[in-house]
Amino acid sequence: MVSGLCILGASSTAHGCRRAARSFLLAALLLRLAAPAGAAPLGAYPAARRDPVMDDYNGVPVADPYRWLEHLDTPETRTWVAAESRLTDDYLAAIPVREVLKQRLSAVINFEKFGMPFHQGAHYFYTHNSGLQPQSVLFTSVGREGTPTVAFDPNALATNGSLAVVGYVVSPDGGTLAYGVSHGGSDWTDWHFRDLASGQDRADVLRWTKYYSPVFARDSHSVYYSAFPAPAPGEELRVRDLGDAIYQHVFGTPPTADRQLYARPDHRDWQFQPHLTPDGRWLVLRAGEGEVGDKGLENLYVLDLQQSNAPARALAEGFANNYLYVGADQGRLFFETTAQAPRGRVVAIDPAAPGDPAWREVVPQGPDTLDVDSGSVTLVGHHLVVRSLHDVASQVALYGLDGRRERAVVLPGRGVAGGFGGAAEDRDTFYSFTDMVTPPTLFRLDLASGTSTVYRAPTVAFDTRTLETKQVFYPSRDGTRIPLTLVYKKGIHLDGSNPTVLYGYGGFGISVLPGFDATRLVWLERGGIFAVANLRGGGEYGEAWHRQAIRAHKQLVFDDFISAAEWLIAQGYTSTPKLAIQGGSNGGLLVGACVTQRPDLYGAALAYVGVMDMLRFDQFGQGAGWVGDYGVPHNPEDFPALRAYSPYHNVRPGTHYPATMVITGDHDARVMPAHSFKFAAALQAAQAGPAPVLLRVRLDTGHGSGPTTSQVVAERADAYAFLMQNLGMTMK
Repeated sequence: MVSGLCILGASSTAHGCRRAARSFLLAALLLRLAAPAGAAPLGAYPAARRDPVMDDYNGVPVADPYRWLEHLDTPETRTWVAAESRLTDDYLAAIPVREVLKQRLSAVINFEKFGMPFHQGAHYFYTHNSGLQPQSVLFTSVGREGTPTVAFDPNALATNGSLAVVGYVVSPDGGTLAYGVSHGGSDWTDWHFRDLASGQDRADVLRWTKYYSPVFARDSHSVYYSAFPAPAPGEELRVRDLGDAIYQHVFGTPPTADRQLYARPDHRDWQFQPHLTPDGRWLVLRAGEGEVGDKGLENLYVLDLQQSNAPARALAEGFANNYLYVGADQGRLFFETTAQAPRGRVVAIDPAAPGDPAWREVVPQGPDTLDVDSGSVTLVGHHLVVRSLHDVASQVALYGLDGRRERAVVLPGRGVAGGFGGAAEDRDTFYSFTDMVTPPTLFRLDLASGTSTVYRAPTVAFDTRTLETKQVFYPSRDGTRIPLTLVYKKGIHLDGSNPTVLYGYGGFGISVLPGFDATRLVWLERGGIFAVANLRGGGEYGEAWHRQAIRAHKQLVFDDFISAAEWLIAQGYTSTPKLAIQGGSNGGLLVGACVTQRPDLYGAALAYVGVMDMLRFDQFGQGAGWVGDYGVPHNPEDFPALRAYSPYHNVRPGTHYPATMVITGDHDARVMPAHSFKFAAALQAAQAGPAPVLLRVRLDTGHGSGPTTSQVVAERADAYAFLMQNLGMTMK
């Protein structure tokens, strides 16, 4: 999702909007930037023609001079992108520390990594990476302590990172493995099916799926899945997400024979995520307007698979609240929801009850928030494991199915816990724990006693005891108290000299939790500070925290981020020449908006796969599903706010912008690369200062980082080299 995987700054007055609109009509000469002393050389920016394209938004004319860059496969666009890539490659290659960073990054991430164990019956599975393997290998064993064997090695698919496994599902009998393959990091996923006994793939392949994993029927002979119509050739990155439907595929039959179980041709923008109850009777469908979960508002439907061609039954409609399926036990379906509970609660319903089944509250809303975006509740061992957030740190408790609180789960410290999966009859479960300086450690939780024991603990070749983590609270522009987590080497001086990366997201109810990133150690050991701001628009304090900063109030997110930068400077942690901002996706929008609103506040910026054109985001891919947070561009009520902060539309010629690298993936089907293309072209044409503005187009990647270890190393080395070059850090 815009899961996981992220937004604000200057005046948004009508005068400011008119001034920006006039500026866009000016023809700006392309500049050959004079590089400051000691800087890497920068050649002339590739020429990008400006067309007199003008759109009308309810009587307001808006220029779009780089519209032609939306056509990704034309010779002109390809030539321009290739020239941008050469410019960026030449600039980064001239930074001596880049190769040193690659070597150090490879060293710090070269440690054994284990994925969360899961099982079907007696068959246990987990992923393992010996250190620098391109992708983690899936292992299996009979019983938790059985001898492990390789179930699937994704590294055998391709050696160049063009194919990546993005998910696994195992059949109820433990005999068939479904694995999802992304081509070049795209959201488009092909699902293949491997017979684990023979190690051979079936002929069956599910194509044109996105976001949602298939679910096996109880007899393991078929799967239920969510899929879109096949896009026209060449339109895979542009086509809107329309026409999703739920199908059943019986193994051994052609895809053309797949039976459509549910669709809404009257609402082509709806999408559906399937779940199946353990007894195989109820197919539970979460429905969203756009990607399920993006708006935090879902409808719920169930299909009774015991009745042939039974119509779907609505459990919740109107897209009024968030609902996450937790599981089924004792004839009831359990859901995590925001219905009458902005901080989240657990409810249950009996789908077999006659008439309109009634909802029953199981775990009431508490003083802390459930992470209703990604899920905070699991059903395992006839218990509900409930995770809540208290000032962005995990708390965990066990509840009975009757809602009675049984005990708290004691965690190793203040940090982030995740996992707790399993089946209703299990007696234990696994979870991970991490914080900013602790790599994810796996624990086994005995449900009867509540005792946790270490299951797998990675060892990093870095003395994390030299690091310090600190959470503070700073006031935003309107006085709201915002959490900020910092990590840095012990003994820093608050004299404004510390290079600092400020990260944020602030959208879609997504909580940004302070977890471990081994590649960040390379930044920290060189004296850098890393800071995470928990902006409004996220889910850290529940749905009210999210809803405060959407649509017409989106500017609050940017205000929160700018206030964090100002606070870090005022407290002496850093200074403008030493401060960089970073974010991706909705956070890329955050960086773009803050660069255009307060270009004087930062020394550098990294904007990953950002939503930069806020007046056309709904025309491509998943974009129409984001209107819940952003609004509808042609809606007169939403347009003024969108126009006021849209990064692409607020670039002003003659401005001194900070050193900026705009990063996108060539296979990004979620946020079309043209967002980054258009913003980079506008920023380069407008730049009046000496700082570089670069476009980095990552090959064989989509909306996230590259799928392989080597791609991650290369990407981080580029980013840190760019920051070190432009924040005046020691180059050694």
